[in-house]
Amino acid sequence: MSHKGRAAGPIIALVVAMGENRAIGRGGKLPWRLSSDMRYFREITMGKPIIMGRRTFKSLPRVLDGRLNIVLTRHLGFVAPDAVMAHSLEEGLEAAQRSAERTGAEEIMIIGGEDVFREVLPQARRIYLTEVHASPDADTWFPTLDPNQWREISREAHPPGPKDDHAFSFVVLDRAQT
Repeated sequence: MSHKGRAAGPIIALVVAMGENRAIGRGGKLPWRLSSDMRYFREITMGKPIIMGRRTFKSLPRVLDGRLNIVLTRHLGFVAPDAVMAHSLEEGLEAAQRSAERTGAEEIMIIGGEDVFREVLPQARRIYLTEVHASPDADTWFPTLDPNQWREISREAHPPGPKDDHAFSFVVLDRAQT
């Protein structure tokens, strides 16, 4: 999608599954099981650089294939084989930008967690939001969005599939033009 007046190059997009109470995690894991959302996540992030915090990376079973995995960490000794370490958001975004230029990716995908979402939100142009129709107990939350800054460009409601704990909606939000 082209946006008039913006520089060419990849946009920063957040990818998040959030409960109706803004819950995104509990005990380092997702507070639900949604196989349908895992398939959607893979589809929209494949071939694009992904940026995540160290705790989000550690919650994954392995490096996510087919995507450059960039891990933000303040721990200088933390090393994740097959992933790029970045010690600031700027460093992570620069690595993602270089990767996107090499591969032609149109988006840099931010996949969590809470602190990373909060820090990058002012620079984000798109949000791929899975609204989980539940309000689970959680210890990590997605920041409150200013409704004047975001407009919904698509919504698909889904009943729970055979390996889904809840009904959900795939929603795409774009930052409103100012």
